[in-house]
Amino acid sequence: QVQLVESGGGLVQAGGSLRLSCAASGRTFSTYDMAWFRQAPGKEREFVAVIRWSGMSTSYADSVKGRFTISRDNAKNTVYLQMNSLKPEDTAVYSCAARLGAALQYVSSVYPYWGQGTQVTVSS
Repeated sequence: QVQLVESGGGLVQAGGSLRLSCAASGRTFSTYDMAWFRQAPGKEREFVAVIRWSGMSTSYADSVKGRFTISRDNAKNTVYLQMNSLKPEDTAVYSCAARLGAALQYVSSVYPYWGQGTQVTVSS
């Protein structure tokens, strides 16, 4: 089992940057695929980015491709989401999630472990 704690959210102007962190407990972090999802008020939770346990494969939602970068440091049990060129429509609660699996997954229901989320607000 793994416990996740996000940090790094906040208020930023459009065009700015933020880096989110997700710290994981447990000695098996390096075996989990890690993903970021977000949920805006009144909207469904949506996939943002995912990284394979090895760090060798990543995938992004079209809406963030070229602006966001997911990475991980297995020695620090941490996954990151670097967000650049932020837009007001990026405003949401961002949550990290973990799962064991054989392939990258983009559906939130297959992730059993979740953090509490961190708020990102982008002003215009």
